[in-house]
Amino acid sequence: MEIVVVGRHTEVADRFRRHVEDKLAKIEQLAPTAQRVDVEVTHENNPRQSGVRERVELTVRDKGPVIRAEAAADDRFGALDLAMTKLSERLRRANDRRKNRFRNPTPEDTADVRPFVPTQVQEPAAPTAPSDPGDTVEIQLGDSPVVIRQKLHSATPMSIDDALYEMEMVGHDFFLFIDVETSRPSVAYRRRGWTYGVIALDAACGAASTAPTAE
Repeated sequence: MEIVVVGRHTEVADRFRRHVEDKLAKIEQLAPTAQRVDVEVTHENNPRQSGVRERVELTVRDKGPVIRAEAAADDRFGALDLAMTKLSERLRRANDRRKNRFRNPTPEDTADVRPFVPTQVQEPAAPTAPSDPGDTVEIQLGDSPVVIRQKLHSATPMSIDDALYEMEMVGHDFFLFIDVETSRPSVAYRRRGWTYGVIALDAACGAASTAPTAE
């Protein structure tokens, strides 16, 4: 299993890299087929956020869905411990889900899983946009301080249940996916507690339709 450690706005010392490798060794027990773990360390320079100035994000890349966890603390060693606790729990849940599906296989889905194809001609992407899955591009809007980070993901049609599961595995409050039953681009999002919402886009509505809002 490959472990890749990178720093954003900070240098990562060899001592911390060795500590990360020792900590992540136990991941192979929970994810024996994991191919790589990405570790991103971010330092926050704002003195008002000194209690969470060090952030560590862990991403496990396996044959199944990506599993991610992140945490922040006043030092990166503590942040790593917190992130590892979250990651271990999500890996256990992923293992339980795989075991349940193996014991109770479901019939093959006969829904149309063709990729979503917009009915309107789209303008070609700007040269500053990411072109390959996994690519990330940051752009600044003119002279303003606004910076937009764009990332391109590959999309495999999935059910709403699978989308909610993958959203929980990466620890996000929303998840963009293509609904396997409707072939529509959709967003699942967390509302309150274990209540979720789903917003779907209908390309046939045209430019005159109003933008959807979360409720």
